[in-house]
Amino acid sequence: MRVVIAGAGSVGRSIARELIRNGHTVLLVDREADSERVSKVPDASWLQADACEIEALSEAGLADCDVVVAATGDDKVNLVLSLLAKTEFGVPRTVARVNNPKNEWMFDEAWGVDVAVSTPRLMTALVEEAVSVGDLVRIFEFQQGRAMMVEMTLPVGSPLTGARVGDVPFPGDTVLTGIIRDGSPIAPSRDDALEPLDELLFITTPEAESELETMLSPGERQAREQEE
Repeated sequence: MRVVIAGAGSVGRSIARELIRNGHTVLLVDREADSERVSKVPDASWLQADACEIEALSEAGLADCDVVVAATGDDKVNLVLSLLAKTEFGVPRTVARVNNPKNEWMFDEAWGVDVAVSTPRLMTALVEEAVSVGDLVRIFEFQQGRAMMVEMTLPVGSPLTGARVGDVPFPGDTVLTGIIRDGSPIAPSRDDALEPLDELLFITTPEAESELETMLSPGERQAREQEE
């Protein structure tokens, strides 16, 4: 997979290293692509340019890349790059960094964004996930299709405790994708039984979110430390 990353700060460089480690081809685009920055990710290709300029994006070969990652520290730049990647170069997949949560509403398909990554939102979700039982927590939102990943730790006393996965009538457009039990991930099968304090990972939609939470945990929220 060929990936173009705009923004070679700490975030962009970290993404590049991980992708290269996984065998992908990476080009980093940055206005300050000096020798010092290049030396920090020597296995990537580099282009010193403004990621909002059509000529620079043509030189970067966006028409031939699989994914564009807008990882700069400027939300305006990330939006413009995502839009240009989609409308001018037909890039199949765009991922954009959201720096200011107040701007998150703009990072959608109208601006060419397939996936918006908001660090504050992710950190909030992880904090909530770490301290709550019986509370449905949004982990990640996909911009296209209005799908999202959510997590819930099944509380003791849930009506679904002991239920066979294949017998649970989950809401429409809801898929149980994983179970974390005693720190180990499980790919759920129809014959697996749900246990108290299982961490359940779902792909679902906003419309089904409330129904799913009510089904799993009709009672009050409980602090995780009280159950352990």
